[in-house]
Amino acid sequence: MHNEHYKHEYTEEFASRWDDLIGWEGRQEGEAGFFESLLEKYNCQRVADIATGTGYHAVTLALNTDLDVVATDGSANMIEQTKRNAKHHKADLEDIAVVDWRDLADHYGEESFDALLCLGNAFTHMFEHEARLEALTAMYKALRPGGILVLDHRNYDRILDEGFSSKHQHYYTGDNVDARPVEISPQVVRFEYTYPDKSKYHLNMFPLRHDYVVKTMKEAGFKNVESYGDFTKPYKTNEVDFIQQIAIKGK
Repeated sequence: MHNEHYKHEYTEEFASRWDDLIGWEGRQEGEAGFFESLLEKYNCQRVADIATGTGYHAVTLALNTDLDVVATDGSANMIEQTKRNAKHHKADLEDIAVVDWRDLADHYGEESFDALLCLGNAFTHMFEHEARLEALTAMYKALRPGGILVLDHRNYDRILDEGFSSKHQHYYTGDNVDARPVEISPQVVRFEYTYPDKSKYHLNMFPLRHDYVVKTMKEAGFKNVESYGDFTKPYKTNEVDFIQQIAIKGK
């Protein structure tokens, strides 16, 4: 696997059907305002949803808050769907663009954002430590002092150690769309997404362990990292589907 492989996996057809997998209403109910509360807690104003996918978080934040919101993604097909969703919902986004994480600071300038959201298991599309460190370093540079990076990923510790299970309560809440791994190894977890019409799509992800993510965030310059499990803390590792990590850039 390589770091650009995901761009081929998010085909135009898959991107057009991504919202059926997410289930916007179910996801909003599951998150229960977690990100809005977090951004308010850290007095954020300019926010970039840097793994925007089809724009769920960017659009939701633009509609429900007074934040200045930017939406970026590495997949051009996902960005086209974000543009359609933003127009459909009449969401006023500051910018919608294809931007690689490693180019964030160059594209928008250093110290441009109060918060970066890298959500939906997106960070696991990178398969090399050097690329992940480069991306986190660029994110660090793009944040203002005191800014936060919010990064979430599947609970791969549980998947690798105990096998896969999911409550489908917070992510991928769409009706009748099944998401489950068809391959699990320390090098790759391959997920299969099956729709009601029996069509199947696949994504390959690197199984990031919690402690590794924390260590790499600190290596990139972040001083403090706070972890949640399915939007709560404290949590039991063997009981949560997703881990949210909040890294703070020192002032």
